[in-house]
Amino acid sequence: MPAYWVARSKINDPVEYKKYTDLVPGIIAKFGGKVLARGGRYQVMEGPAKFHRFVVIEFPTFEQGVACFTSPEYDRAAAFRRNGAGEVETIMVEGGDPTR
Repeated sequence: MPAYWVARSKINDPVEYKKYTDLVPGIIAKFGGKVLARGGRYQVMEGPAKFHRFVVIEFPTFEQGVACFTSPEYDRAAAFRRNGAGEVETIMVEGGDPTR
């Protein structure tokens, strides 16, 4: 069953944040992930308008998505944004029966 990494972010330092975003696509691919949406047009329908960048990544399984996020490679890349270059909220959600 597929799983989805959903993140919303606020970029504070575009130069440092780009060091993170330059590394992430290869890491995601290594774990079987496929970017469905990254950046682009959006409209906040409800909730705080703090974040201005949204990302959705599909993984073949929940476990592969979690393994990607917790991998040493991702941790090294995320260090660029975790040093204050950006604020991010990330969740992993398993896909499932849409009728539930």
